[in-house]
Amino acid sequence: MSTLAWIIVAVIALLLLGAVLIYNRLIELRNRIANAFGQIDVQLKRRHDLVPNLVEVAQRYMKHEAETLQAVIAARGQAQGAAAGARQRPGDAQALGAMAMAEQGLMGSLGRLLAVAESYPELKADARMRELGEELTSTENRIGFARQAYNDAALDYNNAIGVFPALVVARLFNFAPNAMLQSTTSEAERAVPRVVF
Repeated sequence: MSTLAWIIVAVIALLLLGAVLIYNRLIELRNRIANAFGQIDVQLKRRHDLVPNLVEVAQRYMKHEAETLQAVIAARGQAQGAAAGARQRPGDAQALGAMAMAEQGLMGSLGRLLAVAESYPELKADARMRELGEELTSTENRIGFARQAYNDAALDYNNAIGVFPALVVARLFNFAPNAMLQSTTSEAERAVPRVVF
């Protein structure tokens, strides 16, 4: 083989090696997004598991607030369904948006429950209700950190598929941009859930 042939073979080999390394890096970044979403899912499940306990404790004291309690349970069901849909399609913007809306609905109904609960002194004094309130606050913080980690992973991935030469490999193997979890859009959403017992 001539020197030119060896140079051409070496260049092709380097290009193939580079493409393989880029492909593997994109797979790694995509897997980090899946892992980050899994962490959000764990915390949402924790929140969803707290809701029946809060309702059960509140029911003992709030006999005349059945509508509020039923709204919380219904919102929990919607949030669980939306989370299941997002779990099946973790990078899909529509699924993430539906999950975010359902979670907002759940937090709104929980906020109403907690506001109504403040007018029941016995409920405010209940040790189990205070404990559940603290767990809910802790869970909200964990969800916030998990959302941040997810968005960081999605940003890294989206940046990686948008720069040359990874852009070529990403388009060749259909690596699509990943949706990020949207930040809050209104002042009501920005308000921190108030849990006081």
